[in-house]
Amino acid sequence: MPDKVNQRDMNWTPADRARHKAIRDKFQAERPTPAELLASGEYVGPIPHGLSLTLRAAMHDLKQAQESAGLSLADVAERSGIDKAALSRLETGVTENPTVETLMQYARAVGKELTWSLRDVPAAS
Repeated sequence: MPDKVNQRDMNWTPADRARHKAIRDKFQAERPTPAELLASGEYVGPIPHGLSLTLRAAMHDLKQAQESAGLSLADVAERSGIDKAALSRLETGVTENPTVETLMQYARAVGKELTWSLRDVPAAS
């Protein structure tokens, strides 16, 4: 028996649907190489490892805040307006480059606030 594909309703406007269809059609017709995508400016390449680790650390802290607050994934989904499946992908690192808004919504849902700070980059050896 084939597995059922689980897709959530995106609540897209007709303009959203048209834009996404145009993107799909373009890439199905052209099949650009990774080098062509980079050159076009439509793809910026993979996320640097250090940034990935920083994001994982932030997600760990958010997950800890969720657990400390006694909230389930369903609770966070309801409070944040983010789909449970999307939250799960975020927590497990499947979503590699979430928007700042998504992280802020998650933080607010668990009673936290996303803040920014700067630090010096270590000198190259």
